[in-house]
Amino acid sequence: MFFILIWLATFRWGGRAVPGADAASISKSKARIYTETSTKTTFDDVAGVDEAREELKEVVEFLRNPATYGRLGAHVPKGVLLVGPPGTGTTLLARAVAGEAAVPFLSINGSEFVELFVGVGAARVRDLFEQGRAKAPAIIFIDELDALGRARGAYGQLAGHDEREQALNQLLSEIDGFDPSVGLVLLGATNRPEILDPALLRAGRFDRQVLVDRPDKAGRIQILKIYLGKIRLGSDVSAEEIAALTAGFTGADLATLVNEAALLATRRKSQSVIAADFTSAIERILAGLEKKNRLLSSKEREIVAYHEMGHALVALILPGVERVQKVSIIPRGVGALGYTIQRPTEDRFLLTEEELENKMAVLLGGRAAERLVFGKVSTGAADDLAKVSDIARSYVAQYGMVGELGEVAYDRQHSPFLQGGQPTGWLERSYSEEAAREIDCAVRKTVARAMKRATSALEGSRDLLDKGAKTLLAKETLSVADLQDLVSSGTVKTPFREDAAAAAQ
Repeated sequence: MFFILIWLATFRWGGRAVPGADAASISKSKARIYTETSTKTTFDDVAGVDEAREELKEVVEFLRNPATYGRLGAHVPKGVLLVGPPGTGTTLLARAVAGEAAVPFLSINGSEFVELFVGVGAARVRDLFEQGRAKAPAIIFIDELDALGRARGAYGQLAGHDEREQALNQLLSEIDGFDPSVGLVLLGATNRPEILDPALLRAGRFDRQVLVDRPDKAGRIQILKIYLGKIRLGSDVSAEEIAALTAGFTGADLATLVNEAALLATRRKSQSVIAADFTSAIERILAGLEKKNRLLSSKEREIVAYHEMGHALVALILPGVERVQKVSIIPRGVGALGYTIQRPTEDRFLLTEEELENKMAVLLGGRAAERLVFGKVSTGAADDLAKVSDIARSYVAQYGMVGELGEVAYDRQHSPFLQGGQPTGWLERSYSEEAAREIDCAVRKTVARAMKRATSALEGSRDLLDKGAKTLLAKETLSVADLQDLVSSGTVKTPFREDAAAAAQ
């Protein structure tokens, strides 16, 4: 009796007034059920993912007309896994499938299967599929599937003794057990497909993977038209121009951009959102919030002005680099004392050897300007040096662009996240110490060659560098038109272009 009283008091202290009812309901699935009338999202609300939408139309057609669609003996895949970087709209696409098919939609997050009590996750998986079979034809959607479907025995866990693994085993069993001809479709979404259990991805389970990638320029235009239709726009706003300046943005990034622009216009007490609001919103997203209370001395402002004009001038001189949109010496973000914004006007998927070298030269333009004007360098180029070092190492060890090292990829990148090629993963080393020394030497030579190219560009246009720095100190911000006027008023000398023998030397 004493232990029973302690048990009752513990549950009441935890906010559980009826322990018997909680014990019976804790194993129930927490899936949110949306009926065909409450799911208003359709494919018209989803833009920029045309390939993924076409892939999922088969699922919609099967759920609408299972007998007609399966007249030749085919059946819809049991499981469809939506894979994509964060913010690309995997969850929205799953809701659109349910809205188009007009069937019940059972939505649950992968983390909701894992509880403190042993066996609860497996019981919730069973209850989820029982609800789905009872409401068939229906769609079961598991968001953030990696929280439930992580590879068994990974990360030092003891196989068979983890609550998550019991829930995963039950999920595998349920997928094998249901008949797709009854009209029950399982959708999953994840940003980390690399860590999923192989048994979950084999044929007969999640046997179709649909990539929901970052939208291209045409896709961004479609997405922007959806969001721009919800705000009051000025006559100078063009979805095509905004899409050209937002390469690499996801659907969520574009939604944030439109909202930030609308907030800026509201703050100005304007009657509509104009193009300048979108430009300011892009700057805030890329460079951070303006730090108007961060006061610099006159000497520091001069160094920052020459540093940023070094970036901009090298970018204006060298071919094949991204267009400069704005140069400013107004501090932004955490540590940026100035910034030079470059945005591509078109989507690029390949870069040549010369374009990579010019990109490194642009990053080193700020340090080259400091050394050329003041005879010494400052700590302002720390972030530039880190970026140049990453590009140079990829140039040497991944892309095989140094002839002395041969056509060999020394570093193979394993990125655990879908980050669009950013160097966030670990590198597998499979070469000797002698090769490592040669790689380090080649990286230093590559950076030195880019530094020489940036210095040569600035030496040939020293008058423009001085004039641009003085103009930047006076105005604090230079736009595209200001930079074009600056270049047209001076003489631009194309830097010396090394041939193959000089580059190797």
